[in-house]
Amino acid sequence: MTTSAISTAGPAPAQRPAPHTGLLQTLRRGLERSACIVLFLAVWELLPRAGWVNPAFLSPPSDVVRAIATLVDNGQLWKHVTASLQRSLVGLLLAITSGVGLGLLMGAIQRFEAFVDPLLQLFRQVSAFALFPVFLLFLGIGESSKVAIIFWAAFWPVLLNTIGGVKQVDKLLVHSALSMGASRSYIFFRVVLPAASPSIFTGIRLAGAYSITALVAAEMIGAHAGLGFLTLNAQEIFQIPTMYAGILLLAMLGLGLNYALALIESRLTGWRKGLEFHG
Repeated sequence: MTTSAISTAGPAPAQRPAPHTGLLQTLRRGLERSACIVLFLAVWELLPRAGWVNPAFLSPPSDVVRAIATLVDNGQLWKHVTASLQRSLVGLLLAITSGVGLGLLMGAIQRFEAFVDPLLQLFRQVSAFALFPVFLLFLGIGESSKVAIIFWAAFWPVLLNTIGGVKQVDKLLVHSALSMGASRSYIFFRVVLPAASPSIFTGIRLAGAYSITALVAAEMIGAHAGLGFLTLNAQEIFQIPTMYAGILLLAMLGLGLNYALALIESRLTGWRKGLEFHG
């Protein structure tokens, strides 16, 4: 054998992962995350089918899906979802606007907080459901009273988390900006507000959950459309699969709203990713 026949190749390059490896890992993570839900649905389907629970009181998921399909076919689903989503969003937006504005003032101005806080602490103890008759008296049984209930329930988490976020801003950041000649308005909008934004968004996401919870109570009286109305009306006329369909749709609406708020938070506070510590 001549020396020219001897291979002069270096060490073999590292093998690249197969293209389908990432897809398999994604599918595996998806299965792991959904395993509990699949198990829950399987047990739910089994209990009434096996006769362990009266099907008249607990409809299996397959019947609930058929009820949702019926709502889609007769055009009722979009009407109910639209009505509920509109009420929730209007009440939530009003709560965010007023809660963030008032919370920033109370967190930044101690005298203003000392003046307003006793009254707000008194109001905070009053449930939106307890105020339902008051809203009906002043606003009637129209949309205004329903939005008012949702607003009242969603307002407090936004307000309290905004106040807490402003108060927890590192004073060193504020003093450093002042020492460099920054104006108070600049410090408020460029230092205090960004630093308080994680807490503010926590309150907003809590308010989103509360707005869906209050939606059912808001649609108890005087409503002719909405998922809360659908659920309560189906219970009254004993259409149990439709009742569970309304409950499931309310949960999905709340989940979708939470994901939407989380997406908005990630877009508006993307600067935080560079500050995360990875050990």
